[in-house]
Amino acid sequence: VCASNPTLERQTSCDGRKQKGSTRAALEHWSIAVKNGKVLEKEWRTEIPIPRGGPHRACVVINDQLMLLVVKRATLWQNLDHYFKCSRRNEVVFDDVYMLDDEMKWKVLPSMPKPDSHIEFAWAIVNNSIVLVGGTTDKHPVTKKMILVGEVFQFNLDTLKWSVVGKLPFRVKTTLVGFWNEYLYFTSGQRDRGPDDPAPKKVLADMFRTKLKLRL
Repeated sequence: VCASNPTLERQTSCDGRKQKGSTRAALEHWSIAVKNGKVLEKEWRTEIPIPRGGPHRACVVINDQLMLLVVKRATLWQNLDHYFKCSRRNEVVFDDVYMLDDEMKWKVLPSMPKPDSHIEFAWAIVNNSIVLVGGTTDKHPVTKKMILVGEVFQFNLDTLKWSVVGKLPFRVKTTLVGFWNEYLYFTSGQRDRGPDDPAPKKVLADMFRTKLKLRL
């Protein structure tokens, strides 16, 4: 998962892939210098490891700092095609939030309102806030089915506080989010089975938008 910002001269990459020869998520972290859309270095630099590995996280660069929303740890299993997939029987969803400070140390920030996964591109930077849309949370304790999230969250960088600022028309995971001219957009992803069933079902092709009002 990569995070970048056009105002920066360095693009930073965080990778939650599988470790070589292991079923554990990796902690490696690299960066490479870029300017005006062009790479300035021939090789990636090794940076301080991320504090917690796992897939389906969000990596956000804001105010020249890297934020990491670490959301999922899962045992990975390998099929005959050598494709690694998550095993939901052993997965844990987290609500941890970290920021890489000026001293290149990971700083713990306030946790998300609920554990939230599958949010790789489900966020947008609006003013000095991060807006997070949908995702998945802890699985059902009995059926073990995945539970989708239907809220819109705001993390205010001035107050370092999370809040719920809206509801989606349905629960959705792995959606793509954008913000333009005071409107919040989301498209694609996988929605729930209905108002009474938060398990995932239909993959979306539609786009939705709404006026966004953030809390100060």
